[in-house]
Amino acid sequence: MSDTPFGFGLPPEEPENGDEGKKKDPAGGGQGSGGQGGGNPFGANPFGFGGLPGMGALGGQGGADNPFAAMFGSLNPNDLGAAFQQLGQMLSYEGGPVNWDMAKQIARQVVAQGTADGTKDASVGPAEKAAVQEAVRLADLWLDGVTSLPSGASTAVAWSRAEWVEATLPAWQQLVDPVAERVGAAMGDVLPEEMQAMAGPLIGMMRSMGGAMFGQQIGQAVGALAGEVVGSTDVGLPLGPAGRAALLPLNIEAFGKDLGVPSEEVRLYLALREAAHQRLFAHVPWLRAHLFGAVEGYARGIKVDTSKLEEAVGQLDPTHPEQLQEALQQGMFQPEDTPAQKAALARLETALALVEGWVDAVVHEAAKSRLTSADALRETLRRRRASGGPAEQTFATLIGLELRPRRLRDAARLWASLTDARGVDGRDGLWEHPDMLPTATDLDDPDGFVHREHLDFSELDKMLGEAAKGDAPEDGDGKE
Repeated sequence: MSDTPFGFGLPPEEPENGDEGKKKDPAGGGQGSGGQGGGNPFGANPFGFGGLPGMGALGGQGGADNPFAAMFGSLNPNDLGAAFQQLGQMLSYEGGPVNWDMAKQIARQVVAQGTADGTKDASVGPAEKAAVQEAVRLADLWLDGVTSLPSGASTAVAWSRAEWVEATLPAWQQLVDPVAERVGAAMGDVLPEEMQAMAGPLIGMMRSMGGAMFGQQIGQAVGALAGEVVGSTDVGLPLGPAGRAALLPLNIEAFGKDLGVPSEEVRLYLALREAAHQRLFAHVPWLRAHLFGAVEGYARGIKVDTSKLEEAVGQLDPTHPEQLQEALQQGMFQPEDTPAQKAALARLETALALVEGWVDAVVHEAAKSRLTSADALRETLRRRRASGGPAEQTFATLIGLELRPRRLRDAARLWASLTDARGVDGRDGLWEHPDMLPTATDLDDPDGFVHREHLDFSELDKMLGEAAKGDAPEDGDGKE
């Protein structure tokens, strides 16, 4: 995650020839001189373009006698043109609350940089594609014996990191836009009411910059996340296209590197998890909307700390836009401490725990007698989710929300107990209607829930459907 989430600096493009990219920065560049690290996120560059390809550390050359040289350093005309083109894109943006074109561009550039361990993205070869398809096929075969939900994956694909970015951006848009809309409105509302009528162009510029800020932040976050996820459902939400089980071979290799587990077992265990998620989202038609609605419901209760925006706008120096960025960076999101907001958070956390707990339980049942490393892989993934990995940090930064299934272990135990008490069909039948699912209170008393009688909503829906059919008006032939 970038330390300057609302900055405008783009990450440098991957150098074409070894360390050549470092040589482009005559001042040593990087973190201390206008890159993306250090105390001042923009270095000596007033517009925050220190990360544009070839721009180096702005203001580092030229001397005081030449103000243009002092401002633009060793920029060549192409670099200067790129800087102003980027600024023009920011100020001319007239779309929604997030500049998604910028987000995608930055995410792709972050991916091109590679991860901290030096691993670069690469196209997936035929052998890796075949291995993923075979793993998902075998995973679905094993899952047939432990769940009544049929296969939900019509295709199995192996993605590069860049392909993951492209495929998941529509889901990020659905999740992030509601909060970004609130921030964009707040940026216009911080102006005094008597000034707003006269400041139309300024408000429009601020909202354009707000869209660019969110685009920058989301691009950085999604690009960083692409370097660590192993599939399309790592965050417990369906981020990819429906019916497409996806794995990232490069990231799976990195995930299993120090586990001491054969790579085939690691790939197969992760394929089991991806295929189990796909079954759930494909055959529980209300679940996707339920989860995304829970995120949006929580987002509606998040308020923007306008006092920080007011202070930043009141002191804003056009030549130092980093003042606004620094204010935003300190945190704008404050969840309202109301019963409704607490209930929204409880619903979301419980829904995530139930999804992840069900996947955990059925995958363990399918793998425990077939994979010698099943227990170790299960514990590794549980800790990864419960300790707050990159997915949680991404959401915490983007929308002020931690997507952590805090009660994953409790939910997994409850689903396992339901399997023992009611069988696979009885357990999976609870997904027929949201009101049949366990609540947060039920996670506190799993035995009480397991042995409690539940209304069969499928029979109720059938009765209501027949009643409605019987009341339907007849047509001219006397037929319903």
